[in-house]
Amino acid sequence: MTSTSDEVSGWWTTGITRVAPGEILLRGYPVQQLIGNVSFAEQIWLMLRGELPTAAQLRLLEAALVSGVDHGPQAPSIAAARMAATCGVGLNSAIATGAGLLGDVHGGAGQQCMELLTGIATADDADAAARELVAAYRAERRHVPGFGHRLHHPRDPRRDPLIGLVTETVEAGDVPPGPLRAGLALETALAEGRGKPVPMNVDGATAIVYASLGFPPELGRGLFVLSRSVGILAHAWEEMSGGRRIKGPLPKGMNAAYNGPPPRDLDR
Repeated sequence: MTSTSDEVSGWWTTGITRVAPGEILLRGYPVQQLIGNVSFAEQIWLMLRGELPTAAQLRLLEAALVSGVDHGPQAPSIAAARMAATCGVGLNSAIATGAGLLGDVHGGAGQQCMELLTGIATADDADAAARELVAAYRAERRHVPGFGHRLHHPRDPRRDPLIGLVTETVEAGDVPPGPLRAGLALETALAEGRGKPVPMNVDGATAIVYASLGFPPELGRGLFVLSRSVGILAHAWEEMSGGRRIKGPLPKGMNAAYNGPPPRDLDR
């Protein structure tokens, strides 16, 4: 018979952490042994995967995390956090405001691209599968997640360093070649029949990295949120430190365009 104590402690059974008086185990490692001996990126891998990463895995993970940290105040997640920081909330609320905006449209392209890469990588002919996918997206007038950028033309500056690192790691035999092959096949298929290529953006490049490292798509988005939260924190703190109060989306003296009914009187 299960005791009440066992039933209660088993309610939140976890293989991640064990905490007792004077003891904190993280995936079995005493926290005092991890402090000062592993990097934050190593700790992220350990918490998510259960073991410490190899040197090659760590290099790719760190590169992807660095690449997604920030994209300036024009990014909705950053802008929202900065506005929140001027409204009297704490840093935690400002960060939550920004991170909460990272949904399917703004922040979700990496996860969506990882899902596409999985299908192409497992196909018998990756190039043919990529061309078929691109044709289907074009027929539906949809953009392929992970490709194209409203600002960076002809190339996202984050694309080449990430793809170069993945290529080196694949050639060394440290990660499987499927995600990289799939991503490059998509890039080639998108360029066919166009005067200008469709650039792979940071979402596409990090999707290749995270897929190569064996993360499921949902965790790919989670890692992007973790990375971008660093930029959100920095921007929120900068805005908060400026002392401005209630900073809205438009500069002072400017109002949003109005297209409703003209002024009218209530006839009652």
